Amino acid sequence: MKMTGSQIIMEILMEQGVDTVFGYPGGAALNIYDTLYQYSDRIRHVLTAHEQGAAHAADGYARATGKTGVVFATSGPGATNLVTGIATAFMDSIPMVAITSNVANSLIGRDAFQEVYITGITMPITKHNFFVNKVEDLAHAVREAFRIAATGRKGPVLVDVTKDVSAALCEFEPKEAEHQVKMPTASDEEIQKIADMINQAERPAIYCGGGVPASDAGHELQELIHKADIPIAYTMMAVGIVGYNDTHSLGMIGMHGSVAANKAVDQADLVLALGTRFSDRVALNTEKFAQRATKVQVDIDESEINKNVIVDMSVLSDVKYFLEKLLPLVEEKKRTAWLEQVAEWRNASIVAQCPAAKMHPRDIIGAVCDMTDKETIYVTDVGQHQMWAAQFIKHRNTKVFLTSGGLGTMGFGYGAAIGAQVGCPDKRVIHFTGDASFHMNLNEACTAVSEELPIITVIMNNHVLGMVYQWQSSFYDRRYSATVPNRKTDFVKLAEGFGAKSFRAETPEEFKEAFAAALQEKGPVWIECIIDQEEKVLPMIPNGGTVEDIILN
Repeated sequence: MKMTGSQIIMEILMEQGVDTVFGYPGGAALNIYDTLYQYSDRIRHVLTAHEQGAAHAADGYARATGKTGVVFATSGPGATNLVTGIATAFMDSIPMVAITSNVANSLIGRDAFQEVYITGITMPITKHNFFVNKVEDLAHAVREAFRIAATGRKGPVLVDVTKDVSAALCEFEPKEAEHQVKMPTASDEEIQKIADMINQAERPAIYCGGGVPASDAGHELQELIHKADIPIAYTMMAVGIVGYNDTHSLGMIGMHGSVAANKAVDQADLVLALGTRFSDRVALNTEKFAQRATKVQVDIDESEINKNVIVDMSVLSDVKYFLEKLLPLVEEKKRTAWLEQVAEWRNASIVAQCPAAKMHPRDIIGAVCDMTDKETIYVTDVGQHQMWAAQFIKHRNTKVFLTSGGLGTMGFGYGAAIGAQVGCPDKRVIHFTGDASFHMNLNEACTAVSEELPIITVIMNNHVLGMVYQWQSSFYDRRYSATVPNRKTDFVKLAEGFGAKSFRAETPEEFKEAFAAALQEKGPVWIECIIDQEEKVLPMIPNGGTVEDIILN
């Protein structure tokens, strides 16, 4: 049958199981949005305040649901406003398809109004991208975008469509979506060799990253650590991979990781690194990282092997497949002495809190966890509050902690919370943010209000740019350059201006009362929590340091 390019896009979205898109219209996208109007009973469009918010929403939707997020934008500034959101998804391996509209083919290269070379701009931050200036190429490009985004190491793909293509007619043939893709898998010999290493090790440790939840390997990983009695440390992208109260859990590793996690990996005789790249926030000193251990790296992406830390053995494999095949070969064993040592490190590391503070971040986060259920989704922005959330949330599974790990995008949180709440309407979404991060994209409050999304935003307000302020305190002799903005924002009044409910809390008791009231609301709520500007994220290992340099107070 003959269809316009815009109709072909909608048909393929439905073919791929897409029922929700985020975006913002514009001149070059008019044909697509006109067709979307005709499909509005089958495809929900969530209009955001800004294209960056739409990209973060598509990202949050993908993280919370496990589906591929979709975002629409028009040409020029509409497309470039997606860049930060696309880069965020790329760094964290989140499946997303961005469909942008460009000026008509006859105007390409002529500096037309709102023309931009978006495929060139996004080439380094997408798994692949397509420029479609022939309608005959459109169906293949969109289908390939979904296949590429959701297979192997997942990530964003962009499809840029000229305006004339969105209006042109073309023969269209429906197809079933492709889901079966061959993944790289470890050989039997490799798996047996690693099983032998684990069986012979006295002090093994597992260090896992975002590749484990991405491959849905959490169940197999937990079986392994309990069967072989192995302690586990995780990066921020794998927070929740084990329960917060699991005795095998060392907590987060790296710059703001726990003493136990950093000590155990430092003292281990075998480190099994699963779905992780030894980033600079984990391996702060690459020469001394796990220097006593035989290091084994398992990853789906060959480019990550030996990129940051040279390992003794590497395996190119899907982590879930690897663990499924490894489990029967690993001996059931108790490593009592090693686990007792780990417990000693855990119990001995007391982190100081600001003595002058009326309310600590641990109080706030603890109250939230105690007053919500295990299916609650936690979303953060980036900064001190993000680290506190990673440290103190009583994590239960990986799909309920959404944060910008690799790119560290301030302003990520509200858009991502909107996407998560749209994708999971039956779950509670809590958005943790700081006053500095929240100022970045708080305009998305209008989206949350318009869509009647019951997101509770907890603003930890210390009136400074907290993380940079902390670094200036510790390493720049308290020269506070551009980190004390003296902003006069009244978050309570501002929320009311958007049409949201709001509260302010200065003590744990006030916060609990406000949060209890927020849980009863049907729309978005902000709770401003006043915290001390001298409150620090601890522990902390300085750049280039090791666990021997860890700061606890």
